[in-house]
Amino acid sequence: MPAHYSLNQTEEAVSRRLGSIPIKREALAAVSNLYRAASTVRQHLENSALRGADLTWSAFVVLWVVWIWEEIETRHVAAEAGISKGTLTGIIKTLESRGLARRSQHPEDGRLALLRLTPEGTALMERLFPAFNDEEAFVVDALTGEESLRLADTLRRIVTHLEAHGEERREELRRQTPVPPRRGGRRRAD
Repeated sequence: MPAHYSLNQTEEAVSRRLGSIPIKREALAAVSNLYRAASTVRQHLENSALRGADLTWSAFVVLWVVWIWEEIETRHVAAEAGISKGTLTGIIKTLESRGLARRSQHPEDGRLALLRLTPEGTALMERLFPAFNDEEAFVVDALTGEESLRLADTLRRIVTHLEAHGEERREELRRQTPVPPRRGGRRRAD
């Protein structure tokens, strides 16, 4: 489902609202368009390639991570998929109930769990991924191959920058302004 307001309408409203507030407008444009693009792409893929397999984006990403690594600790799956361990638990239960994944105890550390795809899960990914990739190609169809590679490189630079310096920056900000406790009952990670 498309957003209620077009990208141009949203950008005009933001410009009106922010007026003369001194901000880094290039950063605002880059990050807000990155977020909007990611949300739009995710919705498109859920409503196209993933719909027939009855998979959410998060479930697909979990399947993808496990498919790539073959067997992986659940904590690493959550980190790679960008989801909480609690969210992963629900996804794993769904995937197990559908016969697509199997969880087992780590042979060297019983506190850890491993996740791997079942033969049915592997077969699903082998069937599904070409259709998923067709939709990835559709998503970037307005770009040339060179522009797609340049975009991928630019996004990779953002990710590696945050991987290298994000924690240091967050720690610096926490020292300047302590983070209040969460209200939702979850503990704040320090």
